Amino acid sequence: MASLDPRHVAVAASFHRDPALRGRMLAILAALVVLWPTLVLTEFKPWILLDEQSLSATGRFLADFLVPAHSAEFLDMLLRETWNTVAIATAGLTLALLGAIPATLIINEQLSISMLGTGRMRFIARAVRQVVRWLLVLLRSVPELVWALLFVRIIGLGPTAGVLAIALTYCGMLGKVYAEILESSDRHASDTLLANGAGRLQALLYGTLPEAAAELMSYTVYRWECAIRGSVVMGFVGAGGLGQRMDESMKMLAGAEVASMLLVFVALVALADQFSKVLRRRLG
Repeated sequence: MASLDPRHVAVAASFHRDPALRGRMLAILAALVVLWPTLVLTEFKPWILLDEQSLSATGRFLADFLVPAHSAEFLDMLLRETWNTVAIATAGLTLALLGAIPATLIINEQLSISMLGTGRMRFIARAVRQVVRWLLVLLRSVPELVWALLFVRIIGLGPTAGVLAIALTYCGMLGKVYAEILESSDRHASDTLLANGAGRLQALLYGTLPEAAAELMSYTVYRWECAIRGSVVMGFVGAGGLGQRMDESMKMLAGAEVASMLLVFVALVALADQFSKVLRRRLG
């Protein structure tokens, strides 16, 4: 039997060794060094879930999930609150669009008329854009849940607080993303229209919008889906809708009612996803 050449053994060993192993190990070590203090600070103790009392309460609550509530009275309430949730999300998103679309026109540098000739924007135009940008940053920096808490304190319990909370937060989000989508599109058509005397609105409608319409619509529907989820969460602080009823059922440990509401919630998100696919197919 022929003996193995040591040089061949060394080459084979180096071939099978992962060249990125050292970097990956250092990255894992660095992640552990950063993660461990955060786990200690947050008092993360998942083994509490295995406590006998916790397991007993969890078992009783989850057992009710096997048969969702389906009485006529409950289903009537569920349908009414589901409609309220969709209405809160839709009204809030509509108000957000009323603020986001003008803000997009203002901060979008691609539609700047003053940059056509010299390539430099006027000082006043740049200052106005910065003010609007910072306003959008302020609006989207505050979560809709915090806005909902503020409006519940100001105007009381009910869907109005949820609508206003979604409108403010999503105005900041939509304005920023809309501007980025439009600025990333081909600017040849809009520049041509602006150079030939068209206004900013005409350049947007006939130059930039046709190319970016599918992406804009897809993001808008996605935000509507997020607004539905957000309206459910805000219901836990008294902003009405399905979330408020779910909070009451969870406090009473009525697992059957919670199961029915979760099924409706999943159906709403699935319908929004299908609606987004249909729109993208038609606009594409």
